[in-house]
Amino acid sequence: MPFIDLKAQYAALKDRIAQRMQAVLDHGQYIMGPEVKELETKLAAYAGVKHCITVASGTEALLIALMALDLQPGDEVIITPFTFAATAEVIVLLGGVPVFVDIEPDSCNIDARLIEAAITPRTRAIMPVSLYGQVADMDEINAIAARHGHIPVIEDAAQSFGASYRGKKSCGLSTWGATSFFPSKPLGCYGDGGALFTDDDALAQAAREIRVHGQSQRYTHTRLGVGGRMDTLQCAIVLAKLERFDWEIQQRLAIGERYQDLMAGLPVQRLAVRGNRDCVWAQFTLQLGDREAVIGRLNAAGIPTAIHYPKPLHLQPAYAQRCRVPAPLPHAEAAAARVLSLPMSADLQPAQQDQVIAALRAALA
Repeated sequence: MPFIDLKAQYAALKDRIAQRMQAVLDHGQYIMGPEVKELETKLAAYAGVKHCITVASGTEALLIALMALDLQPGDEVIITPFTFAATAEVIVLLGGVPVFVDIEPDSCNIDARLIEAAITPRTRAIMPVSLYGQVADMDEINAIAARHGHIPVIEDAAQSFGASYRGKKSCGLSTWGATSFFPSKPLGCYGDGGALFTDDDALAQAAREIRVHGQSQRYTHTRLGVGGRMDTLQCAIVLAKLERFDWEIQQRLAIGERYQDLMAGLPVQRLAVRGNRDCVWAQFTLQLGDREAVIGRLNAAGIPTAIHYPKPLHLQPAYAQRCRVPAPLPHAEAAAARVLSLPMSADLQPAQQDQVIAALRAALA
């Protein structure tokens, strides 16, 4: 059983992907070809924002968002320690300081109630992560940011593109939305890719310049930049996948709900999904004790697993001396010791789910 069934997805889209890729091969504009603008227009409409800027990866999206905000050495950015390293990495690369705030123990998203106490005069941005496919409490986070001089808020939506929050889409909820098109994401390409979303005209223009080495026009470098473009072939692949995306989101919602129902009564902690939002289950993650023994039994039964994430960032050697931790982080540390991700994709079949749950039940017994 695959952990993420990209082969089944490709089989369903094979002809359309081939057509899209062949069009790029025919016109030969492999960098900034017409598919780039087409994808940006469609993604902006999907997220309900004015501007989408495609970039080379989800990490590049976060980096460019901070560069567009002119993050300076010593500036602080409030984030969660329970996330992939890229969230903190881009801050440190620019000389900034990640400020870690603990998570909600049941959703694993940043606890918005703890953010205000972490704000200082050096706070330049707040960067919540929409973990596992569920948007964080963006209304409360935006309200806190507004109370403190309209601090920019960047939604790290690498795992949540397609998710809804109070009737709006992830990536259309704050100053910046940043997502990833890594192959395993809800909307993925066949390499690296990502996108930024904003309603701010000046920030959008800055990001467009930054992604092409800071150029406002060819060989006119108006700001520092990076080589951060998403290539045309990857945009073409995402365009093909976008045609099936609404169906895939509905499948993810249904499969996630079925997983939750099948686990009723098992000695595991299911992820809490708040009533005013949904979860697109970039990973289907639960919490349990004796994790290593359960993993061993599941793997022996042919069930692949993963851990997202085994060590919070404030305990990682690269960041331990480069961050600020204003308060203890017991929930992030506890979750890191207990989380386990099970097979999940839009093409996961009911029989496969039943097989996973039967193996989990036996492993827990």
